[in-house]
Amino acid sequence: MRTYLLVSQCLYAISLIGWFLVWSLSFMVFDQGIALWNTLFFLSISAYPVAVLGCSIAAWILRTRRRRTAIAVNLVPLIWIAAVGGLILFS
Repeated sequence: MRTYLLVSQCLYAISLIGWFLVWSLSFMVFDQGIALWNTLFFLSISAYPVAVLGCSIAAWILRTRRRRTAIAVNLVPLIWIAAVGGLILFS
């Protein structure tokens, strides 16, 4: 369990490099003005490191008592990675 958490969180830390590039470019969404969808898009991109940090802490706390819950919580940041991968794959 400890190895799984270490490996997955190292991959999340590496993905933060790509996230920073996407986040810095996502400010261009406000070029046409501030709208609800633009703001939600920017906030969803900005929430990724918060999700990585929060889920990592929660998974380490839950790893001894509830192993399956810790695994599920640790997989939550993959939602962002799957969304970006889906956009890249289908566009």
